[in-house]
Amino acid sequence: MVAEFTKEADDPAGSEERPLVRVTNLKKYFPIMKGVFRRQIGSVRAVDGVSFDIYRGETLGLVGESGSGKSTAGRAILKLEEVTDGTVAFDGQDITGLSTQQVRKLRPRMQMVFQNPHASLNPRMTVASIIGEPLLEHKASKGRERQERIEELLTLVGLDPSHANRYPHEFSGGQRQRIGIARAIALNPEFIVCDEPIAALDVSIQSQVVNLLQDLQNSLELSYLFISHDLSMVRHIADRVAVMYLGTLVELAPVEELYDDPKHPYTRALHSSVPVPDPVVEAVRPRVILEGDIPSPSNPPPGCRFNTRCPVAQERCSQDVPEWREIEPGHWVSCHFADTPGW
Repeated sequence: MVAEFTKEADDPAGSEERPLVRVTNLKKYFPIMKGVFRRQIGSVRAVDGVSFDIYRGETLGLVGESGSGKSTAGRAILKLEEVTDGTVAFDGQDITGLSTQQVRKLRPRMQMVFQNPHASLNPRMTVASIIGEPLLEHKASKGRERQERIEELLTLVGLDPSHANRYPHEFSGGQRQRIGIARAIALNPEFIVCDEPIAALDVSIQSQVVNLLQDLQNSLELSYLFISHDLSMVRHIADRVAVMYLGTLVELAPVEELYDDPKHPYTRALHSSVPVPDPVVEAVRPRVILEGDIPSPSNPPPGCRFNTRCPVAQERCSQDVPEWREIEPGHWVSCHFADTPGW
């Protein structure tokens, strides 16, 4: 069952606000080829029927283990990957069937901050060329005007404009990620996919980059899809959180509700893996330890996809796919027993 996430589900008072991004039953399969004639023998179901909304000014956190399909979903939403099925609507317009030229016209409004700042910046280009490239490609400015915009962007992300003619290798990892962020906001986008933007950074730098993203969101009225496996950082930046497992969503809720009262056993396991700063509490708090590895997305288990690792799974879980349902206002979950008393 594919659920439509509406603002009314998150706001009991109701709202007529249209989501900036609406993802409906999104699927992205990669073919598995074999033999001399490259015959397809199966598919990797990286994203398999995902639906959610993102509203203007909102940050939706997307969390899950490596291999759950988070990054593929983010790339498919931005049309960096062709969608196998489903729709992505941006500001009310379905963009899944648009041509390359049509997507190019939308690109200034939709940008991405990549995970690895070492790999996403061209080492042969200066910082000024990297940040100015989207301005040049989309003819947003030229000459002195472009140079002033580059200096303005460097200042916005906390870098010295006088370093514009340096190369990426002359900067630290955190500074390089700031350069990537400056490039992403160069064309004044409305929506940015942040694909694990702090994963490759030192812990001491991660909070600075997250704080920068929040400051830019407030000043530039940005909307984010913030992809991460770090639940503690997602709690700091997100308004709502979607939990992904093996290509599907298992839970979606407002951030405090999801952290204070997770309903899905997978969410509970992720939550219990986050260290608590108080050693006394850490020593006695209950832990949920998952056994085994995440199954192959080319051959997901029948029924609930989490049943092979779920500590409370029953026979029904390996037979019936759980319904995606709203068990509390704005709190969606895919589990047969999520609202069972005493579970």
